Amino acid sequence: MSDPEEGADAGDPDTDPAAVADDCEFVDCAVGDRVDGVATVTLSRPDARNALNAPLREELKRVLDATEREGSGVRVVVLTGADEARAFVAGADVTELRERDMLEQRRASERPRVYERVADLRQPVIARINGHALGGGCELAQACDVRIAHERAKLGQPEINLGLIPGGGGTQRLVRLVGEGQAMKLICSGELIDAEEAADIGLVDEVHGDDDFDDRVYDLAASMADKSPVALEHAKRAVRAASRMGLDEGLDYESELFVGLFATADKDEGIDAFLEEREPEWEGR
Repeated sequence: MSDPEEGADAGDPDTDPAAVADDCEFVDCAVGDRVDGVATVTLSRPDARNALNAPLREELKRVLDATEREGSGVRVVVLTGADEARAFVAGADVTELRERDMLEQRRASERPRVYERVADLRQPVIARINGHALGGGCELAQACDVRIAHERAKLGQPEINLGLIPGGGGTQRLVRLVGEGQAMKLICSGELIDAEEAADIGLVDEVHGDDDFDDRVYDLAASMADKSPVALEHAKRAVRAASRMGLDEGLDYESELFVGLFATADKDEGIDAFLEEREPEWEGR
């Protein structure tokens, strides 16, 4: 992975996620507005509480694609909902679901969907859960790497109330986050839980109020963005593998990634900086 700052051109629509977002109706993106190297990707469909319709999903994938391109300058992504909607994502667009038959939904469910795109993004993704995260919105948060919730947020998988089950990974990722019993309770009852309970069961990692919510989100993003981009990518891949592989296979994969970093300039720079008691200057390679 080359240095994401090298060759970055904020005016180049091929490498600037913000320029891609300028052509979107429902997705905004700002890079470096609060923290260098951090892209804030905002879902903005306030009239529908940021419900995931097909255009929003496609726009989100386009913007995320742009964050991975060489020269984007992005090391960490913060994913959130527009504050005026008072929601992270209130769920899927139920009108779209009602109009689809089985074959149409099978096509719509083909991977990679937005959930896989977020989970497999090269950079770490922090979910800034600023309000309700329900159904597909809860699944989108689960696909992120870290979840920080505002104290007013509510989360849940209410699909059972529509005669459905979660279809964006909720029956799989939720079990891995909170365990089978808690996942079964949420999915089969359709009940919503507040942010504090979500933290208690492990669905979110932290809960904060107005005074420190954004400070914590961006302090964490800054601490990540300050690290070697290539080491960040390897770390995310290794941790993600823990829920997808058996222990022996996962240990082998971790070792492979660890050893691979010994071929990078950033490994040498990081150790030299430590020994010389100075801040490292990452090259991203």
